[in-house]
Amino acid sequence: MPLVSMNEFLPKAKAGKFAVGQFNMNNLEFAQAITDAAIEEKSPFIFGVSEGALKYMGMEYTVAIAEAAAKKSGLPIALHLDHGSSFEVAMKCIRAGFSSVMFDGSHYTLEENIRLTKEVVKAAHAMGVSVEGELGTIGGVEDDISVDEEHANLAKPEEAIRFYEETGVDCLAIAVGTAHGMYKGEPKIHYDIIEQVAKAVPVPIVLHGGSGVPDEAIRLSIAAGVGKINVNTENQVACTEAIRAVLAKDANVYDPRKYLTPARNAMIEVVKSKIRLFGSSNQA
Repeated sequence: MPLVSMNEFLPKAKAGKFAVGQFNMNNLEFAQAITDAAIEEKSPFIFGVSEGALKYMGMEYTVAIAEAAAKKSGLPIALHLDHGSSFEVAMKCIRAGFSSVMFDGSHYTLEENIRLTKEVVKAAHAMGVSVEGELGTIGGVEDDISVDEEHANLAKPEEAIRFYEETGVDCLAIAVGTAHGMYKGEPKIHYDIIEQVAKAVPVPIVLHGGSGVPDEAIRLSIAAGVGKINVNTENQVACTEAIRAVLAKDANVYDPRKYLTPARNAMIEVVKSKIRLFGSSNQA
């Protein structure tokens, strides 16, 4: 099965009150773990690729790995640019074979964010590619971008609704109290903002910073209108902890397969648990 746009499954997610997971691909083992977990759960999913990960893996390898996963699994899989910084980066990804892109103009004024996002939407939709936009500032660390809690700004519902109406994005990420990375305490999610925007627009709301959010908070977010949830840090932590455990047990291990296999297996368990929590099992 070829890679598909997020429109192949996100409308169903919104209607069915479940969410589809975006699991970030950082290398081959991440891609294998995410795909194998989704095969077992019979779930659609999204490979998220940040610009930093794209630089690390290379465009050709990234697209080839995602296409191989789609072919092997037979599942609806979107290859999605995560937090794209410009029209040029989005177009480069689309030309290379990405089926979905995010343009993150949240650091611009509302008017400029709308203007720039509209340009990406117009070009992407002409090629059958889905687009995610963002409003409000999400705290935490994503690649080399760090936003502290003081400068994280919640999305204003009326602005989010206007943003959708003027851009026509296929899903909408809004800042509602989550953050990238792991939490020091429990995040305070503003379900009222999610619900107000979700009732006013036909597309799903995206929850960034899904790692470490309590299960009940995830369920409440989905009930309020979230249809896409991003997870990366929990997989990174599971991967690294498994590698450390192997090397702590035997410092003489030098074959990467000896520690990357447990790392991959650890990530499979994380992804399976998230898919079940999100309600997307058997939705492929």
